[in-house]
Amino acid sequence: MSIAIPPAKFDLQEIKSLENDQLAARIQAVRDSLGPQLMILGHHYQQDEVIALADLRGDSYQLSQSAANSTDCRHIAFCGVHFMAETADILANRPEKLAERSGERVRVILPDMAAGCSMADMAAIEQIEDAWDQLAEVLDTEDITPVTYINSAASLKAFVGQHGGIVCTSSNAKAALEWAFARTSRVMFFPDQHLGRNTALGMGITESQMPVWDPFADELGGNEREALERSKVLLWKGHCSVHQMFRPEHVAMFREQHASIKILVHPECPREVFELADESGSTGKIIKTVEAAPPGTKWAIGTELHLVNRLKQEHPEQEIYFLSPVVCMCATMYRIDLAHLCWSLENLSAGTPVNTIEVDEETARWSLVALERMLEVR
Repeated sequence: MSIAIPPAKFDLQEIKSLENDQLAARIQAVRDSLGPQLMILGHHYQQDEVIALADLRGDSYQLSQSAANSTDCRHIAFCGVHFMAETADILANRPEKLAERSGERVRVILPDMAAGCSMADMAAIEQIEDAWDQLAEVLDTEDITPVTYINSAASLKAFVGQHGGIVCTSSNAKAALEWAFARTSRVMFFPDQHLGRNTALGMGITESQMPVWDPFADELGGNEREALERSKVLLWKGHCSVHQMFRPEHVAMFREQHASIKILVHPECPREVFELADESGSTGKIIKTVEAAPPGTKWAIGTELHLVNRLKQEHPEQEIYFLSPVVCMCATMYRIDLAHLCWSLENLSAGTPVNTIEVDEETARWSLVALERMLEVR
């Protein structure tokens, strides 16, 4: 049975005409009104003015878990992208949390429903299911563990949960692969081929053992049967549009211009960039690496522009550069601005909620299975 949601009370176009200081004041008024029942979550890639109003900032899973563990929270405004809001809904409304609140759900809102993720969109559940069926014609799928990066839709997480697989983050991808190989001889890794490849190479798996599955190829993902039969890790043809932009020539340029510079990149970068870097790691590791570095350290950082600029502002004792001459930010994340945040929060406060993200019970159940397996290997 569906619940009727009243139409929005506040007009988005009118709100868009306001200045940032006006928007910030109106957002703060809602925060004051709702108190600890409201948590505004800001992903590291968000704009500074949004981050300034966030109760918590961090990566997608960390934020979801922190909000879910709050005893006071009843409303989450996730300033991120769609799959992040889905994860927050799954974790905040899992059975034991609902029981603690006598069945009361935490409402999760995404300020702009167009804030998606190009990487997550590169693997639709229908494509994954079709690939699995095709693989069954060549390989024993009972001997394949599916692993999905957390940057994926809830439907993919549920697929993984149902098929004995696991979710991973960029910080525990190696542990997730080790978990998978303890169970089967092959892994199917999606949707980001670069994280899968860079992680597996570090485990001694060769490029020839990692065919790439193209969901738009006519059959077998564009692979020969022999390539699939000798595979260890089946990679999906997906990538992050931000991290895909970094190139080896960018690394060479900074090394030429700055003799003592260190290259620090995210493992979603292509192999040829990843292997040239001095340091690599998740968003959290990138932040901690810079925080721990001595004054005067020079960095060229290959990750999202807003985060790099924020690190530059917060660490003036170091020289920090964006590892590309081309401006490259997460365009979908950038859709979350103060106007959308203000609009969604004022409607929430007025009882006319907009952009509610609610994962269906079956999908949430199996997604949670895969997420809980992830926690076992963190």
